Amino acid sequence: MEKVIHKAEDRGHANHGWLDAHHSFSFANYYNPERTRFGVLRVLNDDIIQGGEGFGTHPHDNMEIVTIPLTGELAHKDSTGNKEVIRKNEVQIMSAGSGLTHSEFNNSKTDEINLLQLWVFPKERNIKPRYDQKVFEPADRQNKIQTLVSPKDENALWINQDAYFSRADIDKEVDVEYELNTKKNGVYIFVIEGKVEIDGELLSKRDAMGVTEADKIKITAKEKSEVLLIEVPLN
Repeated sequence: MEKVIHKAEDRGHANHGWLDAHHSFSFANYYNPERTRFGVLRVLNDDIIQGGEGFGTHPHDNMEIVTIPLTGELAHKDSTGNKEVIRKNEVQIMSAGSGLTHSEFNNSKTDEINLLQLWVFPKERNIKPRYDQKVFEPADRQNKIQTLVSPKDENALWINQDAYFSRADIDKEVDVEYELNTKKNGVYIFVIEGKVEIDGELLSKRDAMGVTEADKIKITAKEKSEVLLIEVPLN
């Protein structure tokens, strides 16, 4: 097993008042040549958006964009006619494909929202833009792996890439094991909450570890924890 550790405090950070953002990889004004991506995972942003604020209409193309609200509600509107609100325990995916525009705003005028947004390079370029979202029951990830995004699992959201997003909520001193879908892939493990041990390494809230050259990964919760796993091709 080969691994790289990204500590929470080493992420890029930008506070614009209405937006408090942490970047796991180079993004906007944050650039770190050693952190431009993990395989085809290009962006992992941890955003807090104030009430009534958000991102105005802007374009995307040829990127798979996954949004995971941790608290609050996000209002989405795009040029293909989708107008939706996504909430905690829901996941949204947008295949920008040949191009579209969209906006994202906090659906509350008063309460902040905290969300994770991840960008993945697509497998096939210039496909027809596509949008989907789905509710995922927390009970289905209690001390086990819950698949959120997959190119082949009909119970997950489809993605235009050989990539798999999963979550697990793990009780203290409980182990869960993640088995890779594709042996040549790597896995980027992001600790949403809590503290976990992986291959002798301790990771706390918002720490991350990129793992390559492994078929299986055992995660042990040292306290009640929530983890996000992103399995992606490495090139």
